[in-house]
Amino acid sequence: MNALASGQINDDEMARASDLIGRVKSIFQGRVVGQANLSLALMTTMIARGHVLLESVPGLAKTTAAVTLADAISGTFSRIQCTPDLMPNDIVGTQIYSYETGEFSTQLGPVHANMVLLDEINRSSAKTQSAMLESMQERQTSIGGTIYKLPDPFMVLATQNPIEEEGTYVLPEAQMDRFLLKEVLTYPETNEEFEILTKTAEGTFGRPVGVEPITTDDVLYLQEVARRVYVDESIKSYIVDIVNSTRGKGPRPLPEFQKYVRVGSSPRGGLALMQVGQALALLAGRNYVVPEDITRLRHQILRHRLVRTYDALANNVTPESLIDAVFQAVPTP
Repeated sequence: MNALASGQINDDEMARASDLIGRVKSIFQGRVVGQANLSLALMTTMIARGHVLLESVPGLAKTTAAVTLADAISGTFSRIQCTPDLMPNDIVGTQIYSYETGEFSTQLGPVHANMVLLDEINRSSAKTQSAMLESMQERQTSIGGTIYKLPDPFMVLATQNPIEEEGTYVLPEAQMDRFLLKEVLTYPETNEEFEILTKTAEGTFGRPVGVEPITTDDVLYLQEVARRVYVDESIKSYIVDIVNSTRGKGPRPLPEFQKYVRVGSSPRGGLALMQVGQALALLAGRNYVVPEDITRLRHQILRHRLVRTYDALANNVTPESLIDAVFQAVPTP
């Protein structure tokens, strides 16, 4: 077996990976108009074996994107609509007593699928939100004292409404940290919205002719190849300096940074930067990570890992501006 992060990827392996990635992209573009950032976030998250949090107002193709990605990889799909009365057992599963046999049987919950859409996750209670932690981190559930492994690949796409909306809860920091990326969606451009209307009227949304979905085994292959993408020592040092700078340290500490950031990124943030960098390199057809792979999705990786102070919130200092300040302060290798 080739060593991880070794860069040992031959031409045939890279060609196969490029073909698989191209097929998924084609299917996605056939059903979702625009939303290039969403497409990149989902592809990167899938290849990096992570989970993604999508934030936007309703109606911006989040559910369509999730269903399309599941179809593109020939995976099983579950949709969980989060509401205030949703209970943990509704997600992970429960034991049901049979009067006929006098025994309990286990009914697995909808989380047991390759692709799980948690719709409006911040409309459920904190107790229900915490039920996903074991699934997302350990890729297993516990029902009646028995461990049940989740399918592989396994990916959670959670959507949330902006917290200013009525009836929403703030996600706990421990759960936020489990998401590899947090993508904030915006409204489509005028020409894209016109294309949506046209394709809907003509009924031309769908999988492109001649493009077949990949399989779940193909996804596992892409994930394995991505883990072999070479990460140089200088890139690792760059990531460590970035993460430490979010904690008010680093090679060039930012003055008064701690005035705006109460808690910096956890070590998961550094791992996310590296794993996303490897996935982006593979998407670009390279077997090595360059600094641009680390900086490209910096907002999506770190915006939900910084806990801002009251001063930052009161003065509307955005997480993105703080992240940019960190990357400008840390020397690029």
